[in-house]
Amino acid sequence: MDLSRATAGIVTGMSADMRNAVSEFEELLESDRITAGMYVRARGDSLIAGRWDTSSPDKAPQADDRVRLTRLGRSAWGLSVKRHTGRWERTPFSGTMVEMVEVMHTLMQHLVAS
Repeated sequence: MDLSRATAGIVTGMSADMRNAVSEFEELLESDRITAGMYVRARGDSLIAGRWDTSSPDKAPQADDRVRLTRLGRSAWGLSVKRHTGRWERTPFSGTMVEMVEVMHTLMQHLVAS
């Protein structure tokens, strides 16, 4: 089962702006081997990226959210990481989506790699 391009959270009522942001984020993640294969879903003003976990006994894929970009302005995003407690923790990083993905590829690759 190929879930590499799954977008579990996309709904038809999403604004065109957020649909474009999802597409841009997916393309940026696919452009590097570290983040290739991650899913992207939108929730409110946030984009959540993660990996599908198929290690459960019934082999049903479970979403394993890893990072979240939250829109701070027209082209500014804040980066948060999912803690082991299930809560999101803000990082000190904010900037364009390209800049946030670069942070993921460098400083946070241990969180996003498969």
